Amino acid sequence: MALAKSTEDGSALARDVAAFLQSLRGERRAALNTCLAYERDLAQWLGFAEQKAHGPRTTAEVDLLFLRSFLGHILKQSKPSTVARKVAAIRAFFRYAERHGLASKNPAAMLALPRGKRRLPSVLNVDTAAELMTTPDDETLAGIRDRAVVEVLYGSGLRVSELTNANVGDFDLQHASVRVLGKGSKERSVPLGSKAVASLHSYLAEARPGLSATGEAGQAMFVSARGKRLGVRAVERAVKKYGTLCGRADLVPHGLRHTCATHMLEGGADLRAIQEMLGHASLATTQQYTHVSMDHILRVYDNAHPLARESEKAEK
Repeated sequence: MALAKSTEDGSALARDVAAFLQSLRGERRAALNTCLAYERDLAQWLGFAEQKAHGPRTTAEVDLLFLRSFLGHILKQSKPSTVARKVAAIRAFFRYAERHGLASKNPAAMLALPRGKRRLPSVLNVDTAAELMTTPDDETLAGIRDRAVVEVLYGSGLRVSELTNANVGDFDLQHASVRVLGKGSKERSVPLGSKAVASLHSYLAEARPGLSATGEAGQAMFVSARGKRLGVRAVERAVKKYGTLCGRADLVPHGLRHTCATHMLEGGADLRAIQEMLGHASLATTQQYTHVSMDHILRVYDNAHPLARESEKAEK
């Protein structure tokens, strides 16, 4: 990796980046995926600097013009969302650099992000969501487990990684809640719906003992057919399988999280409560569901309101 090579070669800029990443992992306890993404993005940035004959070799030498030239380079081969993530990594590094006296100013603060097309989350309607919950075959161990998986994903809006990392002891079925470790290693307690609790009781009594017979799953709540902790990819395959059977081959676990939030909002839940339940650091992230909900309301209006129907007749 370019980052490792630059550090070995003694680049002061690379050493500062390495120190920032170490701080990210240690002091700030950022999520593993965030650390890995920042490391990849900053390695690409350092590689770009090394290829330039007069590229910066220290953090203090980096200016806005150089950062803009890097953005121009990656815009040719990356989506706007990818570029935005790389800019976020560079900005985070320069905030660190300013705090530690490695740079007198933050050139990344003036970077303009590319405007990508806003993509609203895809959600299931209530009837399809209900159908999905009954699709797994409850005559098999895997089916009983999968029923519990989709019930928890839809009923509690967990991230798929939060679900697969959860242990048996994290679930309090008596009080209908689960304790999860979210992004940034932030712990939160999430409520479980009554149907999710019932499915979990069935899974623990009828399926998990058989699936975990090898003993390799340890304390993992959800266990694979091989007796190991169920992985993210396995959950993605299962959700896609059941989604396809319900006519939604595009369904992914995160779609169930979106569906959970949207249905709660449509049912009258407070936006702040949804934010706490989903573990969003910013309310702005949760507010995306207000747009999804409004789309739904407009469709209902067009199909049900007398004035909307009269308008359609007039147009015909």
